[in-house]
Amino acid sequence: MMNGLPDTQSESDHREIVIDRVGVRELRYPATYLGEDGVILHTVAKFEMTVELPAHLKGTHMSRFVEALHDFSEPLSGASVMRLTKDLASRLQAERAQVGCEFTVFREKEAPVSGMRSKLDYELGMECRHSVGEGDAIFLSLQVPVATLCPCSKAISERGAHNQRGMVTISVEADEGLTFSELIDLAESSASCELYAGLKRVDEKAVTERAYDQPVFVEDLARNVAAGLRSHAAVKWFRVEAENFESIHNHNAYAMIEG
Repeated sequence: MMNGLPDTQSESDHREIVIDRVGVRELRYPATYLGEDGVILHTVAKFEMTVELPAHLKGTHMSRFVEALHDFSEPLSGASVMRLTKDLASRLQAERAQVGCEFTVFREKEAPVSGMRSKLDYELGMECRHSVGEGDAIFLSLQVPVATLCPCSKAISERGAHNQRGMVTISVEADEGLTFSELIDLAESSASCELYAGLKRVDEKAVTERAYDQPVFVEDLARNVAAGLRSHAAVKWFRVEAENFESIHNHNAYAMIEG
């Protein structure tokens, strides 16, 4: 009893079934992120926070999830979110806990010829898993928009080749030796051309010609990224998904590699 109020969540449950994950999701909260230049950037993150519930307990204490997040003041990183995950497990006396978040960051880019500066958005995510018996794991994920040009179209066409925007989605289990910046660079360099928010006419010419000189199928895009991840010592597991938003078809082209 707290202030004379019954604590129903702490009552016993007769079904004796463990709940693998229980908690809150779609919880939006202000957050910060450490940019490439060391500057603190502000964003809004969407959190999912869960713990394992023992078979004998009726329910968890939902308010403690929000309390733990509200007390969390560090910039988002694999290490800091793991500390939040362990704090959550401690508050709820749980053997296992998981915290995941998704957020948007902007990266300033310079157009290839004019030098015009603009910011491109990327969707980042991380998930931390803490287990008393099995250890800890950190997963990073991100979506990187790119441009691709079809090698087949270039080979068979007398004038031009069809090109389109695409999306590279990378999920990895890794240690702190891997950064989001490295993953963004890998995805963009694996495509026909990277994207920019702002371009002058001279830049449009440059990126169009760059894409024409570096045609890639969706299969090439997925393999290029996978090759880079396989060679990185910090990567323990990865999944690469490449999707082209086709310009001459009413469907998308897709490829996935897991390793």
